Amino acid sequence: MKPVTKNFRDTAASTMSDPNIQAALENVYNNFFKARIAAGAATDNWEELRTRGKAIKDHSIANLDFYLDMLATNVERNGGRVFFAKDADEANRYVLDLARESNVRTVIKSKSMVSEEMGLNHVLTGAGIETVETDLGEYIIQLAGETPYHLIAPAIHKQKSDVSDLLAAKSGGDRKEDAEALTMQAREQLRAVFQRADMSITGVNFGVAEAGGIALVTNEGNGRMATSVPRIHVAVMGMEKIVPSIRDLSTMLRILIRSATGQRISTYVTMVNGPRRAGEEDGPEEFHLVIMDNGRSKLLADTTLRESLNCIRCGACLNACPVYRKVGGHSYGWVYPGPIGAIVSPVLTGLKDAKDLPFASSLCGACHDACPVKINIPRMLLELRGRVVESDDPTENARGRWEPLIWKGWKWGMMDRKRFDRGARLGRAAGGPLANEGWLNRSVPPITGWTSSRDFPLPAKKSFVNRFAKRSEETSERSTDE
Repeated sequence: MKPVTKNFRDTAASTMSDPNIQAALENVYNNFFKARIAAGAATDNWEELRTRGKAIKDHSIANLDFYLDMLATNVERNGGRVFFAKDADEANRYVLDLARESNVRTVIKSKSMVSEEMGLNHVLTGAGIETVETDLGEYIIQLAGETPYHLIAPAIHKQKSDVSDLLAAKSGGDRKEDAEALTMQAREQLRAVFQRADMSITGVNFGVAEAGGIALVTNEGNGRMATSVPRIHVAVMGMEKIVPSIRDLSTMLRILIRSATGQRISTYVTMVNGPRRAGEEDGPEEFHLVIMDNGRSKLLADTTLRESLNCIRCGACLNACPVYRKVGGHSYGWVYPGPIGAIVSPVLTGLKDAKDLPFASSLCGACHDACPVKINIPRMLLELRGRVVESDDPTENARGRWEPLIWKGWKWGMMDRKRFDRGARLGRAAGGPLANEGWLNRSVPPITGWTSSRDFPLPAKKSFVNRFAKRSEETSERSTDE
């Protein structure tokens, strides 16, 4: 997926004016957000689990090279193969070459944000390989030709009528109206794909270093089928999605699932420890683990932003964020939306183009409160805001040519009483013809961003100091007359 982070303002404005999407986004709060609150309240040691989860992630990221080496060694000991990719191009090339060498014609996928980051579907289909998403939400998005809207609910912005139209167009049959009927229709379409698939590609919720395996969390069973039916299984993961041990995995699963969907446990938790062994009834003949950097080393080296690598992709910060619940996922312009996306996307794709994302926050702290591993998102958003306007790095500083001059002019005017009064008079004279009863309520440069959504008052005819001096003078005169 090519980043379009520079379009945040326009896409956000379009989303906020769409009543259907706004109605759909209410489900983020009414379902996921409230469910997480209830799940946390029902867990006696919830805060203890969050503290433990943060400690696990802090330790894992601080010793990332050690645990990645351990994971790779143990995966290969279990009969799998490991490939470290420095970027998305290398990861795509490895998967495509493997598919060609193995004469793969059909690939099934179980939801993976990293594969979205890679743009893997486009690479495989461009090479003539049938590639089909098997997660229901991702399947709907694929049929619509769109990208995911949410980390765990990719089609949350779609109404039932939209889904009905998409599935009917795919099957060439009648439109279904009932949710259960729509699910069965999708299952019928996907069943044949499962049967003919040569390769599966899944994401990774956690890589477990000591076990040399991966953990997948799903609710539909598609992940379990994808890891057991095709002859080749490829798992793709960002290099930060690692925990040291099975015991650590137990903790992380408890906080992930409660934070993501409000469940105590998801329907399926699948552990994959390599290819099928002798005597086992199912499983792939080959297991490949692709571990991708793709800019994460930049975050790792940045001590002020490294904490963002602790993210376990539960989506809790999105569900809690009042901004995300209005502007939606596509406004952010890349794979990772919401508060955590406003940190990760600018660093991975370029801060200059994504300069609006760190400012897409009220800094209310709801994301910090909701995060199961206590990532201090507001602190990092402030850090990125500072870089946008103050960094000496030309790839980060996104100030326009006129902004520094405007602020210098403002400072010059504010440092002298006479200059201040003169500027106020000039501002009133310039804005007077555009004002309505003393207010600028039309789009007026250079304050277009303000007046497009709120009114701006004209400067007063007289300053407070002049008014106060005159009032004091009048009071003195009355006292003398008396």
